[in-house]
Amino acid sequence: MIVIIGAGPVGLWLAAELRLGGAEVTVLEARTEPNPHSRALTIHPRTLELLACRGIVERFLAEGRPIPDGHFGGLDDRMDFGVLDTPFPFTLALPQARTEALLEEHALAAGVQVRRGHEVIDLTQDASGVTVEVAGRSPMRAEYVVGCDGTRSIVRENTGIAFPGTAATVWGWLGDVVLDDPPPGVVNTSGPKGGLMVVPLPGGVHRIVGGDPASTRPDRPGELALDELRAKVVAITGGDFGMRDPRWLSRFGNATRQAEHYRKGRVLLAGDAAHMHFPTGGVGLNVGLQDAANLGWKLAAVATGAAPDTLLDTYHDERHPVGAELLASTRAQTALMTGYTPEGQALRALLSDLIAGVPTLSRTLAERVSGLSVAYPAGDGHHLIGTRAPDLALDGDTSLFALLHAGRHLLLDLTGTVRAVEGVTLHRATSVVPHTDWKGVTAALIRPDGHVAWADDESNADAEAAVARRWG
Repeated sequence: MIVIIGAGPVGLWLAAELRLGGAEVTVLEARTEPNPHSRALTIHPRTLELLACRGIVERFLAEGRPIPDGHFGGLDDRMDFGVLDTPFPFTLALPQARTEALLEEHALAAGVQVRRGHEVIDLTQDASGVTVEVAGRSPMRAEYVVGCDGTRSIVRENTGIAFPGTAATVWGWLGDVVLDDPPPGVVNTSGPKGGLMVVPLPGGVHRIVGGDPASTRPDRPGELALDELRAKVVAITGGDFGMRDPRWLSRFGNATRQAEHYRKGRVLLAGDAAHMHFPTGGVGLNVGLQDAANLGWKLAAVATGAAPDTLLDTYHDERHPVGAELLASTRAQTALMTGYTPEGQALRALLSDLIAGVPTLSRTLAERVSGLSVAYPAGDGHHLIGTRAPDLALDGDTSLFALLHAGRHLLLDLTGTVRAVEGVTLHRATSVVPHTDWKGVTAALIRPDGHVAWADDESNADAEAAVARRWG
């Protein structure tokens, strides 16, 4: 059995992926009830693609609000997501509480056990498994444990995985409040006195999130009060939008850390337990879910005996660099968002103009922020290996994402000459709507997480050998 610590979005998505791969899994959560607050509001295109690969994206689209662009560092000119090569050329605004609830429904339907009120206080591993100590309850024994328990991860700490980085020097603030005189749509404004965004949420509430020069300090300010939030908003915008009835007030810092290792023996980390950063652009939840997508099929294959234990090492090898890039991006965006000096304002204006005037720059940033540009090391193989597979439109009124619903490796035959190979799903397509990078491809092996494991341009492609090497 695999035990996941933490029933947030990352833990729930990972649990469902493990069940899809045939593994037994239990999720332990210290809270007795789901967290009602929603720090994360944004689902990015690559995450929507992953949800589509499991056939559940429509549930999220039905509740969320598509936004065709996104900000980089709070700049006035926004990246255009409409040009991206994806069925979902937008970000989806959806409160984290709803994202979590939908993911829990998905996990429970897959047969996941979620045990709330189970606070993990210690764990020890040996050659055959991990013993998990739960407050006030009998110890549990697991074959593997995954820490999805946030930036203060007890799993990471008790396993002795280092979490190097930098302490907070900047503090953002947010309030979910009722506005009697709300602005139309989404507001994004910045200047020498600070910057903020105003975003409408379901239930007649608005999220106000921002920062100001007074929040640049090494020590954490006290608890945020409504009067302080109102004063900050008035200083930046000249008014308070009729602010009242706070539902949630909070502060957050720019402490930036990354786990030195994502795996130590039989213990692994995903999401905020593996990387901590300033929440710029709503990227963190998405990278965490993509961590889980990478780990889920691998850990399930190892746990069920289909793959060697060494496959788990590729999780760190592939996702640690993605986490490092995330931290570099959020640091850069934090510098832009806190550029209150005249020089900082000049830099913001320059980069904002470039985003508006140089479409290739806007697209490159959008691909990075959205997760669409993530590619894993390919070695000397085909240029597609390691890249994300697009949702190829195939004959038979289907598409590549639909063929991945089962969570198995997919062998795509585009010539009708590839033989079926045991252990993977085979789909023959005599016609395909071409993407630039896929022209001339005759066969490809797609991993359960939607990345290309192998591809060939020859009519006599040796798919059998490629499938045999699918575990690395």
